[in-house]
Amino acid sequence: MNATDRKRIAALFPGRFDRNYVASKLQTDPLYAALAREIQDSPLPLLDLGCGLGLVAFYLRLSGVTVAITGIDYDRRKIATAERAAATFGNEGLSFAFHDLQSGIPAHEGNLCVLDILQYFTPAEQQTLLESAASRVAPGGKLIIRSGLRDRSVRFKITVLGDLLAKATFWMKGAPKHYPTAEDFQRLLSPHGEVRITSLWGGTPFNNHLIVLKKSAAPENR
Repeated sequence: MNATDRKRIAALFPGRFDRNYVASKLQTDPLYAALAREIQDSPLPLLDLGCGLGLVAFYLRLSGVTVAITGIDYDRRKIATAERAAATFGNEGLSFAFHDLQSGIPAHEGNLCVLDILQYFTPAEQQTLLESAASRVAPGGKLIIRSGLRDRSVRFKITVLGDLLAKATFWMKGAPKHYPTAEDFQRLLSPHGEVRITSLWGGTPFNNHLIVLKKSAAPENR
């Protein structure tokens, strides 16, 4: 994404803190481009679980992704901010809603993304969430996850410190509870399709990885 498009997205947010946060994220975080590459050719709608300010939706729109995108989050302030930004953006097919994932995932069939939120759930809650999300992926669709992986690296320790700082500054409402391992993702998701795990550090110090579950396409009727 070029600087003009990044500025256009940042300008959707009225508060200085949010504008600076958005501009920094879009410039430094490799997540958005990676997500766009994963779904740019898919005709399936996208459900963004834990959407925050809705940056995924706005980035994808300006990257040429035209499918319906729904974002849900349990932070009412962020959802209200995303809704106001969407009204200013003036693009149909974007919607945001308050929803607590502790109560389950809304009905959906298509692609899903779960980005940077799994650590706020217990192991049992993570299993329930991932299996529920996988069941909502349409044939030929993807479940795309970004998560810090638990291991013995310095990157993992920095990831934990970053999440604790987010809680201390009230950017996130909760503190991290559990970080899954690569083996956890393989165990929970491989029964649903092909699982691919790659590092997604970019220029950041965090132990972030992209985990992609791809379901096989439905066989053609003959």
